Amino acid sequence: MKIQGRSAIEIAEHYGISPNTARKDLSRAARQAKDLEVRDAELYRFIQGARLEQLLRGVWTDAVDGDIKAGEQARKYIADLTDLFGLKVPVRTEISGPDGGAIPFGGNDLTELSALIDIAGQPDAVPPALATRNDPEDADDEEWENEEEDGDRQ
Repeated sequence: MKIQGRSAIEIAEHYGISPNTARKDLSRAARQAKDLEVRDAELYRFIQGARLEQLLRGVWTDAVDGDIKAGEQARKYIADLTDLFGLKVPVRTEISGPDGGAIPFGGNDLTELSALIDIAGQPDAVPPALATRNDPEDADDEEWENEEEDGDRQ
């Protein structure tokens, strides 16, 4: 009935139960459906992994012996397995900060996340990663780099 768009109150009236009981039953049913979905996804992932590993075994010997086509196919199978099991390392990302400045963020470090939370909503805050960008000590280095690029320095 919920899938058909009925409310918890309508379902409760239909079955002669309280709306609160109907909500609890719906919540329990949703949790059970989610658990089944997760188990199904895990089973599917296991089956697909076994299939990919079998295919990999089929080209592995030739790939190791130097067959370029087999090596490329093995690399593709390994990449597919890596994707299937979520083994890729997250790509480092930059997030725009105050005044459009970039804030480096890898997404897997609590210190970085904490720093982002601290500066969120503060328009003139300078993130730690960018704090040294305007240091007076760095000014000489920047001038040196600019002169090297222009060819003025020997």
